[in-house]
Amino acid sequence: MAQHLGLKNHDTGLVGEPGGVESDGHGTLIAHESSWVNKNRNRISKAEIETRLLAAYGANKLIWAPGIKNQDITDYHIDSLARFTGAGRMIIQLIDDPDPSDPWQIVPYDTHDIIAANRTSTGRKFDITVIPDPDKRRVKSNDFVASYANYYVCNGAVIAAQFGDRRTDKAAKRALKQHYPGREIITLNVDPLGELGGGIHCATQQQPKL
Repeated sequence: MAQHLGLKNHDTGLVGEPGGVESDGHGTLIAHESSWVNKNRNRISKAEIETRLLAAYGANKLIWAPGIKNQDITDYHIDSLARFTGAGRMIIQLIDDPDPSDPWQIVPYDTHDIIAANRTSTGRKFDITVIPDPDKRRVKSNDFVASYANYYVCNGAVIAAQFGDRRTDKAAKRALKQHYPGREIITLNVDPLGELGGGIHCATQQQPKL
């Protein structure tokens, strides 16, 4: 893709996926350690991984949260939980009444608290909007990925998921409209992607404006 667009390719020497790190475009990154500081991807120190990610994104601050290791194919990509929508602004998806025995319900709150306790690279507090998890999904499988945060931003629109829960589908669409006021919010039934372990953002890739 870089060659096709005539862009310089920067080799970090890291093994990872775009969904494993989020950038606000203003110097701040967030990531789960489980997706990067993991021998199934990188056999170097956390500090070295951080240095290389910051260089790759032209950023100067990376906020780490633990995540969940070796429980899914992504080792908990951050883009299924939290997304930057601008400098210091973000959306995060949390279940309303988490089960303390379920790490997939508790760890997202840990990530939220770590982010909320931090500041951006420019010293700003984070403005965090919480989107609730869907309660009434069409697909009942426990390993189904029901992520509203895993959306795709394109020219003039945001393409997001809906899961058949009227209350939370509306809440997610309303939150996205607040964060992207100049774009049309289009929600789709993408259940087959969730059954495969991913979402809209996982299956797409934005291209830079030339």
